This record gives sequence, structure tokens and C-alpha cells, in this order.
Amino acid sequence: MANERTLSIIKPDAVKNHHIGAIIGRFEKEGLHIAGLRKCQLSRAEAEGFYAEHSARGFFGELVDFMTSGPVVVMVLEGDDAIARNRAIMGATNPANAAEGTLRKLYAASVGENAVHGSDSPTSAAREVGYFFRAIELS
Repeated sequence: MANERTLSIIKPDAVKNHHIGAIIGRFEKEGLHIAGLRKCQLSRAEAEGFYAEHSARGFFGELVDFMTSGPVVVMVLEGDDAIARNRAIMGATNPANAAEGTLRKLYAASVGENAVHGSDSPTSAAREVGYFFRAIELS
């Protein structure tokens, strides 16, 4: 297994519902190290830039509206096979299809408000980590 970094976002719904501690605790319990962490409020331009790859899709406007509706917690998770492990911990995008005990099964309300985001590949992880963090901010 390779030591990797991946981006994780605790989305506005999970922040509003006070799940930050439980979600971070779960990552740590699963052996992922938090290399960087920040709570912030995304501007429309920041959300549009981050999700630019989805700009032509029908849900883009709704996604941007949601991601700017309240604060988020952005973090860099690090560990062996961190990308795949984070995605397994998160569960399926649709919480109705997510496995029991996954973050989305526990904390998500719908496909659109699904509590957490995680990079889906090494290429995405590199872009997404760089979008939110400078190298000097990561341990």
C-alpha cells in the first residue's frame, strides 16, 4: 500500500448538525492522520472553481448553492491507501445505498446533502489538496 494524501470536506449539512467531531474521530479511529485542517465559508467563486469539472452538469448550480450555504471543514487525510480508505469510510454518494456504519449512512440526508466529500483518484487528490492548502500548511 502507498502512503497517500486525500482531501476530505465535511459539508454544510454535517457542520450544521454538529457532526464535525464524530467525523474527524472516525477518520482517526480508522488510522488516517490529519495533515491539515481548516473551517471556512466558501465563496461562490471558490465553490464554482472547486467543482468546475461538473459545471456542465444539471446539478452544478444546486451543488454550488449548497456548498456556500454554510461553513465547511476542509482537511487533508494521510495514510496507507488513504484515497480508497476514505471513500470506503464515506460510503455511497446516495445515503440510501450506503453501507451501514459509513459516514453517509450515519449523517447524510440525501444525495445532494451527503455530509462529506472525498477525492476519487490520486489526480483529483493532488488538485483538490492544492486548491485548499499550501504545502507549508501540511504536516
